[in-house]
Amino acid sequence: MAEIITYDDFKKLDLRVGKIKEAELVVGSNNLVKLKVDIGYEERQIVAGIAQCYKPEDLIGKEIIVVANLAPRMIRGLESKGMLLAAGESAQDVVLLTVDKEVGPGMMVQ
Repeated sequence: MAEIITYDDFKKLDLRVGKIKEAELVVGSNNLVKLKVDIGYEERQIVAGIAQCYKPEDLIGKEIIVVANLAPRMIRGLESKGMLLAAGESAQDVVLLTVDKEVGPGMMVQ
């Protein structure tokens, strides 16, 4: 179980709906996909370990949940500017967290 946080800690997260515009496999990796995600006020590159569960072409148009204020990180030489939320115990059983109705890029998650 993760450490308990306060409500004030939770409020620091900027969770937004992002719409996947482009997706491609990361060369040399069996698990990574490079995504271009519209988060309302800009498009971001996010690198995610979901290739074993999702084909890049099947990701286009999905509205996902993104941690928009996560510090950028270099992954396999690619800058990832955010993180998508997913559930699963391993890379082989990942399920993306999505919205059940189209709400549009940039919508804040509360």
